[in-house]
Amino acid sequence: MNSTPRNHWDAWLAERALLRAERGLQRTDPIVRTDTAIDLASNDYLGLSRDPRVIAAAVAATERFGAGAAASRLVTGTLPVHHDLEHALCDLTEWPAALAFSTGYAANLGVVSALAGRGSHILLDAHVHASLHDAARMSRAPYETFAHNDVTALDARLRTLGGVRVLVAVESIYSVLGDAAHIDELYAVCRAHGALLLVDEAHGIGVAGHGRGLVHSGGLAGAPDLVVTATLSKSLGAQGGAVLSGLSMRDHLVNAARSFIFDTGLAPGAAAAATVAARLVGADPGLARAVHRRAAAISERCDIQRAAGAVQSLPMPDPLTAVTTRDALRAEGILVGCFRPPSVPDGVSRLRITARADLALPVVESAAARIAAAAGKLAAVSGR
Repeated sequence: MNSTPRNHWDAWLAERALLRAERGLQRTDPIVRTDTAIDLASNDYLGLSRDPRVIAAAVAATERFGAGAAASRLVTGTLPVHHDLEHALCDLTEWPAALAFSTGYAANLGVVSALAGRGSHILLDAHVHASLHDAARMSRAPYETFAHNDVTALDARLRTLGGVRVLVAVESIYSVLGDAAHIDELYAVCRAHGALLLVDEAHGIGVAGHGRGLVHSGGLAGAPDLVVTATLSKSLGAQGGAVLSGLSMRDHLVNAARSFIFDTGLAPGAAAAATVAARLVGADPGLARAVHRRAAAISERCDIQRAAGAVQSLPMPDPLTAVTTRDALRAEGILVGCFRPPSVPDGVSRLRITARADLALPVVESAAARIAAAAGKLAAVSGR
C-alpha cells in the first residue's frame, strides 16, 4: 500500500490559476522599476521618497540606531525618532496625539480591533480599503457596508442601531474612483447617533487641505468621537502608518491595539524619513498644488472625471483590455497601475494613473495623451 498521501493542494492551486487566467485576473511577478520610465503608477505623490533631505534623514537615523527597531515599541523598540515622527505628524495635522505603526495596514487593523468587539457594530463605506474590511473581520464584531458616500443611507442604518456602540469607517479620498468623502456630513450624522467616525487619510495627507488632509480642511482636527489613520508610504515617501487621535485614544491603543503591541517598531530610517517629509509638507503647500495641477492635466487629456486627489482612474471595458493596455504602455516607457476585480468595489476594471508633483508638467501632459491614445485604440480592438 502506498503510504504517500495524495497531494490535493497542487491540483487545487492549478485549478485556481486556470480560473484566474480565464477571467483575466492573473497577477504576474512585480516589475522592476527603472529610472528611465515615466512612473505614473507609484504612490509617491510628492516625489519625497527621493528628496535629498528625506534620504539624508533616513541614512543618519539608520547609522545611529541601526537598520531596525529590534523590538516591540513596548519593550525596547521605541526610539527618539518615533517620538519625533509622532510630534511632526501632530504638527502637520493639528491632532493632539499620534501613534506610529509599522504600516498603514497595521494601523487600520490596530485601531479597529482595539475599538470594536463584543457589544459593538461596524459600518464600512462600501469602497473602503481592504485593510479596513480585514480589520472588521478580525475584530469579531458584526459588520456590514453601506452605499458608497451615501450619508442618508448611513443615517438610516444608524437609526436602527440605537444603544449599540458603533464604529463607522470611511476614507477621506478613495483610491479607485478618486472621489472625496463628505466628511463634515458624515461626522454630523455619527455625532447625532453617538457613533465614532474613523477616517483613513491614506490618500488625503499631503494632497488635500494644503497637504494637511481632508479632515483638517474641514475644521475637524482634534474633534471628539473622531479618529484618523494615515500611511507614511504615499505622500510622505517613506514606510509605516499612524493613528491620529486624542490623548485618551492614544493611551487606549497603546494598551489594546494588537498590531502595535506585538509588532516590531517602525524601522528608524523610515521613521526619520517620514518625519522630515511631514515637515516639508507642512512648510510648503505648493507641493499639494503641484499634484492637483498634474491631476487636472491627466483628467483633461484622458477625458475622465477629475479626482479629488492624486489618483485618476480610466475605465476599461474588461480586465484583459486593461492588462493589455498597461503592458503596451509599459513597453513605451510609461508605467500605470491596473485595477481589476476583485480589487475594485464596483467590478469595473481601470487604469490607475497617479499625478506626481515631482514630474514636469509637460512630461505628464505628453504621457497622459499617450495613455489616452493607447487606451482608446485597444478598447476599440476589443470590440467594446
